[in-house]
Amino acid sequence: MRYIRRLLDLRTRPFIGPFVLQLLSLYGVDIPAQVKLGRDVIFWHRAQGVVMAPRTTIGDRVHVFHQVTIGGADPTLQHTEASWAGVVIEDDAILCVGAKILAGSGELRVGRGTIVGANAVLLKSTGEYEVWGGVPARKIADRKRPDA
Repeated sequence: MRYIRRLLDLRTRPFIGPFVLQLLSLYGVDIPAQVKLGRDVIFWHRAQGVVMAPRTTIGDRVHVFHQVTIGGADPTLQHTEASWAGVVIEDDAILCVGAKILAGSGELRVGRGTIVGANAVLLKSTGEYEVWGGVPARKIADRKRPDA
């Protein structure tokens, strides 16, 4: 797990960055250098199959399981012409296996401490400390806040 994070940190470096991106592609990882990663982000299962669009920001202590996709909801638009502002995953969120987070127009935010369930297709922003699941995803529960 730690070496994947080290490789992800190196993907933004001049000269070595493109090589590192190719190395990550052997695991099926597509996380461009424009993606902002917070501290202590954990990528489970070597981040296999994780794909993120360039306009993605990941907060601190986020858990990302394999096969997670983050991007735009309209496949007919290129990133340069897309109307969506990006996706923000706030601190302490958990993106379970196969979760798809797809922004329409504007910005989609996954609230602090929110869980996006396995194989859920999230199309709208969430609040803090919620659990979302299903296709399309809907709020199915609240989580206990750690400070409560």
